[in-house]
Amino acid sequence: MEAFSADWLALREPADHAARSADPAAALTSALAARLVGRPATRAVDLAAGTGSNARYLLPRVPHIQHFTLVDHDPALLAQAWRLLMPVGHAAGRSFDVRHGDLTALDTVTFDDCALVTASALLDLVSEQWLRTLVQRCRAAGADVLFALTYDGRIACDPVDGDDERVRGLVNQHQRGDKGFGPALGPDATRVAEACFRAEGYVVDVAASDWVLSPEQHELQRELVAGWAGAARELAPSDAALIDGWRARRLAHIDAGRSHLRVGHQDLAAWLPSPR
Repeated sequence: MEAFSADWLALREPADHAARSADPAAALTSALAARLVGRPATRAVDLAAGTGSNARYLLPRVPHIQHFTLVDHDPALLAQAWRLLMPVGHAAGRSFDVRHGDLTALDTVTFDDCALVTASALLDLVSEQWLRTLVQRCRAAGADVLFALTYDGRIACDPVDGDDERVRGLVNQHQRGDKGFGPALGPDATRVAEACFRAEGYVVDVAASDWVLSPEQHELQRELVAGWAGAARELAPSDAALIDGWRARRLAHIDAGRSHLRVGHQDLAAWLPSPR
């Protein structure tokens, strides 16, 4: 399973939360929170939880959820999640537990007595077969779902560069490689997830949750550009000179304080129609 550092997760968290707090993503979360009210179960399972950013975002926005179970394959990230969540949870009267587990084997995750299954920035990393298994597990538990910040293939850079399209195409091709779950869905993930949940009887709603990065967010922009260039070079080493030139020009725009980036994401909520 692809690993992410605590530093990267901390760097992206403000952009994640800002994207989810803007309409229409915020309205989608609010609508799902209203549907959860009255559910007999009050537990959420947060998959690939990392340092707990998703739970920290949802804590004030889904008051029906009284207990969060955070699952991740990295014990160091879970330890940090515990440290960050404990004071917040205590102040809010909520409880948490963290569970170390290999998400490539979903049978190790328990969804019993679960009202909500959630994750952030996960679905574009998984295979269609893994996703279908997850949907079936959610359906068997009768759980509602909220999957946030699924990358959808859109990258827009300002100022525009003539090689933006070539790099974006390589990045999207790289996103479809195996991230530990089999061939990844990449930019197709939200479309496939919507179809899978509908096939299991869910009502599904999707909303954009794009990163809109200003020149002030230069550190995150630099990390993104470096990552995109690295992914592009991995797939097209013969284009190394083109990619390196693109990277240098993009970094120059960032350093000059004139770079704006938009990265396309989608949030997906799904619920079973009443009666449950």
